Amino acid sequence: MDVTAFAMATTVRCDDPRGLIAWLDDAFGFEARVVVEDDDGGVRHAQLMRGDVMVMVSPDQDDALGAVQSTPQKLGGVTQSPYIFSDDVDALAERARAAGAEMVMEPRDEPYGGRHFTCRDPQGHLWNFGSYNPLAD
Repeated sequence: MDVTAFAMATTVRCDDPRGLIAWLDDAFGFEARVVVEDDDGGVRHAQLMRGDVMVMVSPDQDDALGAVQSTPQKLGGVTQSPYIFSDDVDALAERARAAGAEMVMEPRDEPYGGRHFTCRDPQGHLWNFGSYNPLAD
């Protein structure tokens, strides 16, 4: 199998999709490319991009995916979090902090190389950003 045929996007379920879409723009510069509304004007699905990174946002709902993926509040934490490569970790951390991110791990140099930080968005999801690119090794 040719692993170069793979690409990646991350998905998050949340209680306030519009709020998370706006926050991801403010904190990290993600732009909404697709926003599909439901019959009540709420967000059913959204696709946000920054560079080659896609984040898909949808509401917490009672459907097939909702049976296996939930919000951090319902789970009492998270089991996965994206790691996104960035060439200016410190500036991005400051932007996230200004947007109200909770810094879980402040920017720091890692023993394996690069800088890294972890933050929590207002809806409880963890986001990791680092200058170390494990794909480059």
